[in-house]
Amino acid sequence: MRPLPEAARWPLRLYRTLFPAVFLVMLPGLLLRIWRRGGARDRFGERLGLFSPEARERLKGGGWIWIHAVSVGEMMMALKLVRAIRVVQPGARLLLSVTTSTGMAVAAKALAEEETGAGEGKTALIYYPVDFGPIVRRVLALVRPAQLVLVDKELWPNMIAACYQRRVPVSIVNARLSPRSGRRFRKWRRWVGPFFSMLEGVCLQEPEDRAVWQQLGVREEALHWTGSLKFDVLPARDDGDGGEPPEVAGLRALLCRLGGGWADPARLVLLGGSTFPGEEAMLGRVYRKLRAGFPQLRLILVPRHVERAGEVEHELAALGITCARRRRFNKPGEPEASEGEPQALLVDTTGELAHWYRLADLCVIGKSFRLTPSGEGGQNPVEAIEADCPVVCGPAMGNFAALMTALKAVEGVRIAADEAALATECEALFRDRETRNGLVERARGVLTRHHGATERVARRVLAGG
Repeated sequence: MRPLPEAARWPLRLYRTLFPAVFLVMLPGLLLRIWRRGGARDRFGERLGLFSPEARERLKGGGWIWIHAVSVGEMMMALKLVRAIRVVQPGARLLLSVTTSTGMAVAAKALAEEETGAGEGKTALIYYPVDFGPIVRRVLALVRPAQLVLVDKELWPNMIAACYQRRVPVSIVNARLSPRSGRRFRKWRRWVGPFFSMLEGVCLQEPEDRAVWQQLGVREEALHWTGSLKFDVLPARDDGDGGEPPEVAGLRALLCRLGGGWADPARLVLLGGSTFPGEEAMLGRVYRKLRAGFPQLRLILVPRHVERAGEVEHELAALGITCARRRRFNKPGEPEASEGEPQALLVDTTGELAHWYRLADLCVIGKSFRLTPSGEGGQNPVEAIEADCPVVCGPAMGNFAALMTALKAVEGVRIAADEAALATECEALFRDRETRNGLVERARGVLTRHHGATERVARRVLAGG
């Protein structure tokens, strides 16, 4: 075992003393969240390092490139990375882990569709273990990874320390720090810096971020600019005949089943992407205002957390907006809407947002209007840009500050300060298709510097971090 750096010993000792008590206090809330999102009991033991005999058999042999993603957003990037690694090195032993049950569902579905074979070419999938020393050691003894790759940032001290002692390289890809996270880490640099210093590699989204990560303790030689996995525009998968991706075709058919104006090719669709509390009601009010001038307008809402779907449906009903729930169309033979044409579609499923953007004429990015204390900073606008969907954001997009600066510089995005401004912006854009197309064209140009980022990250991972 390699000894830990002297500077890490006291922070780790304190963490190990406090973690069990803090974890027990937080456990009821975590269990409630898992239950609300579904999959509460499915493979729960993996979080505690307890695997089924089949899983243990699958994981034995060691040498895994272990890629960890927290939830759906990070998992979509992890899947991109898996595909790129498979191109460069098809036989690589790849292990994906995830924290949330929604992320697990998205990953399981994607891997089942993409990796139909068996044996070494298949990617293994597990839940990430709770960061308690005995659990972490049990999982590492079973998996025996060649390296651990963290998507975005998910630093857990026991895992970082245990990998360091075992000489398992740990790296972060698509590294990003929001202004809030950066301030918090710098404030506690004395305690977190030693763990950042143990990282073997950090793949930066922007070259300007180098100084920030060095301030946190990352060694200069461990920093590499690769570009953003999120912002790397990959070719869309089509149906083999040059048409649209089959997932999009399926959702288009679903809209037609809603009847009336939904089936009209001339319809206009306003989409709220990854929305937070307060934003759905705001978009509902904006929709009612716009509908007078655009009778063909329809509304699609995709809340960030699907467990809020019931709450959102009640808010729409209070505004007099009828809606259909996406989940009901998962049932085979589901009848057509029977109580008249709904004005809105509420998407209460996960992993489809990128496909819905392709069916929208204009989207509003969630978590950007400062309507709740936790609901600000903005969600990722790149999926919308990739889908050729014009983007309108609120004023709080600090989570993507560098990207927003670039987009605003070329007028590739519209910013609405509040609800009234949002209604004005949407009305102007719906009246001018050429302006909408120009927004998309300029926005896609901003993403050019990130082209090839996925391959660059894949080759960096295969080189050992």
